[in-house]
Amino acid sequence: MNSKIDTSVKIGENASFGSFCVIEKDVIIGNDCIIGNHVVIKKGTIIGNGVRIDDFTVIGKFPMRSKRSIFKENLNYEPAKISDNCIIGSHVAIYAGSSISEHVLIADLATVREDVRIGEYTIIGRNCTVENLTTIGKKCKLETNSYITAYSLIEDFCFIAPCVITTNDNFLGRTEERFKHFKGVTVRKGGRIGAGAVILPGIEIGEDALVAAGSVVTSDVPPGKIYLGSPAREFRNVPDEQLLKNQGWY
Repeated sequence: MNSKIDTSVKIGENASFGSFCVIEKDVIIGNDCIIGNHVVIKKGTIIGNGVRIDDFTVIGKFPMRSKRSIFKENLNYEPAKISDNCIIGSHVAIYAGSSISEHVLIADLATVREDVRIGEYTIIGRNCTVENLTTIGKKCKLETNSYITAYSLIEDFCFIAPCVITTNDNFLGRTEERFKHFKGVTVRKGGRIGAGAVILPGIEIGEDALVAAGSVVTSDVPPGKIYLGSPAREFRNVPDEQLLKNQGWY
């Protein structure tokens, strides 16, 4: 097998490993897990039952910090936790301090930074990035190449289309004033953002609101409204049949 698995690792029944895996000290791996080739699982990581992790993925990666970073160093991250029945794609990086709930799918090339929480049945699409100190609720869908900036909150049942960009710094990295206003975005329950939209720092997308594709959102979007344009302006109400409360599965 040519893998390096520390003797302290606890492995459940029917777990399988590909070639050249590195499993560090005090890792826990549940029953019926499938670990691909060249997977690295860092110290203390907890993997639930029925988890699939594909080739060349790293779980529990410790953050890197430039001396110029605005984030203070934290040397006490909790181990990463992957709950039952998750699917983690190839070349994914999930950092220490992150917690992934049951039945989450994280597609190839995605990155989930430190201190991120992801709710059950959420999908993180191919090449998505979820930055640190972000919370994503249950049954959300973040599609290919979407970018969720640090300090953001995305509540349950939200939809983020491909190539959506969220931001958290109105001062673009200059002047100390920016530290007083540094804030990610908030997308309330059932909020939807169309392809290629840009959401400025601190913006709140209200419950069941919709941002049209290509929009640049510079002010809060009220619940149940459709906003579009650059800068985005109110267009009309979200149709009743599109509201969460009127979906048969909600």
